[in-house]
Amino acid sequence: MELEVKRLIARGKYAESFCFDYVPPADLCLVPLCKIDKVKVKGEYEIYDDDSVEVKLTVNYLLSGQCSYCLSEAKKEVSFLSEVLFVPEKDDENYYYDGNKINLKPAVDDAILMSQPHILLCKEDCKGIDVT
Repeated sequence: MELEVKRLIARGKYAESFCFDYVPPADLCLVPLCKIDKVKVKGEYEIYDDDSVEVKLTVNYLLSGQCSYCLSEAKKEVSFLSEVLFVPEKDDENYYYDGNKINLKPAVDDAILMSQPHILLCKEDCKGIDVT
């Protein structure tokens, strides 16, 4: 999950796509009684003259666990597009990298956090636990 920027520049690869599988930490899932599985990350990068690197990520994963309303088994495919900028000088708006290697993990983790629904339902019109 790293882009070796200096090596890519030396090889003349200023823009390219990439793809990898990712196993997120368990505590990244914010939906109670659920887990995140089968994370696939696809993306592309472009290195600019000032050594900043734009990265476009598409993060796909399966959110599975118990329905937030009725506790039945539930699953949901989630897809999220994120565009981020990595810069070699720290600022408050972008991701920082040391000018050599970019660790994509923080950007992927942030994309997963931003894309999670607040609840997971077994079906759109779930009424909750039937107590009759």
